[in-house]
Amino acid sequence: MTLRLYDSKARALTDFTPMVPGKVGVYVCGPTVQSSPHIGHLRSALVYDLLRRWLSYSGYAVTFVRNVTDIDDKILINAAESALTPDPEEWWALAYRVELEFTAAYNAIGVMPPTYEPRATASIPEMQAIISRLIEAGHAYATDDGTGDVYFDTASWADYGELTHQKAEDMAPAADSESRGKKDVRDFALWKGHKEGEPETAAWISPWGRGRPGWHIECSAMSTKYLGTQFDIHGGGLDLRFPHHENELAQSRAAGDAFANYWMHNGLVSVTGQKMSKSLGNSIFASELIASARPVVLRYYLGAAHYRSNLEYHDGALEEAEAAVSRIEGFLDRAERRLAGTRFAGTSELVIPQEFREAMDDDLSVPQAIAVIHETVRTGNAALDDEDFAEAATLLGQVLAMTEVLGINPLSPEWAGASGGEAERALGTLVERLVSDRETARKSRDFTTADRIRDELGQAGISIEDTPNGAHWSLDG
Repeated sequence: MTLRLYDSKARALTDFTPMVPGKVGVYVCGPTVQSSPHIGHLRSALVYDLLRRWLSYSGYAVTFVRNVTDIDDKILINAAESALTPDPEEWWALAYRVELEFTAAYNAIGVMPPTYEPRATASIPEMQAIISRLIEAGHAYATDDGTGDVYFDTASWADYGELTHQKAEDMAPAADSESRGKKDVRDFALWKGHKEGEPETAAWISPWGRGRPGWHIECSAMSTKYLGTQFDIHGGGLDLRFPHHENELAQSRAAGDAFANYWMHNGLVSVTGQKMSKSLGNSIFASELIASARPVVLRYYLGAAHYRSNLEYHDGALEEAEAAVSRIEGFLDRAERRLAGTRFAGTSELVIPQEFREAMDDDLSVPQAIAVIHETVRTGNAALDDEDFAEAATLLGQVLAMTEVLGINPLSPEWAGASGGEAERALGTLVERLVSDRETARKSRDFTTADRIRDELGQAGISIEDTPNGAHWSLDG
């Protein structure tokens, strides 16, 4: 089956055909490092990590670029506010500190590092080159009011609005800059002249005067710098379609670049039915999330919904994800124990079932792929119950292969030592003691005590399995 992806620009599922056979170039809009990452940032990063992993598994050599916007109005505003506190930060120090927070959060949930991770401040010459080309082509203009501002002339580009399928008269005014010197309220900033009161370090020399880049030009420059003037996939959050991605596409095409062949957008995050926002005070920060559950559980939860749908966070969501991961974990542990000492130990081949492959090739349908995992777990447990070890070994290999592709194999070394905290360790200690007491009672033929311990554990949702290698316990899923 051919990989099919939903192209936001075409507004249709399309067969994916890379520009160069066997190779894929992906650009994803990364964070603007103005403040700490939240759950939405993690969800978006994970979506494209899953895309990258599936492309790699499918045999493609993937060049994955995710930028860091480290110069921006909000960064300067937050740094200015910090200047009034006992612990002030320069804008570049704030940006770097927050960038490290993002990197730590990505690492915590197993998001692979990008092939390249350019910072906006390191690509100023490339931005200025695109702006110059746009001015020469008549699609941008420098204001004549002495401010040093440069704007994209939206009226000059007939295809403006082609990504979001909007007519110019229906578009909201550009809010990325003041309206000083604009020909049209929809014109957006390519270069912002230095203003009084802004840090001197936040300005670069340019043909139009000292200043800094507009937001949209940054991604046009960084994507083409590392992937070329035409590349395969551009991704980002649904909230970036307009104006950010619309403006990226317009300025890149107007400058003569073919730009991205496919556009992908992931859904947002809602909290108990409401869109997450600072104004509602319902933002869930990455640090809070990471402290509340095992990293593998967070990865499972953040990736379980289809990438184009909104992800709902509600009380109990992480507990549901923990139960699901525990079912997978329980089968993997049980299968390895039961197969130990048999001729099937170590014979499991890591093979992806056809149903899983079809789900992933169908626009990364992770919910259906996860359903295949859980069905395989159920079938595998039944095979172990029937002592059909040959079938169990086959199914073990399939579960390992599928969970490895999604990065949610709970036995993977990357999750080693990632526990659920003090409460989980305390529970483990208590249960292990009771299991030991039960084993002692059984050896003493005190079956009344042994059965009582088993029943008490069962009432608490803990199963005991007696095997030739001893008794083992697990939380009921």
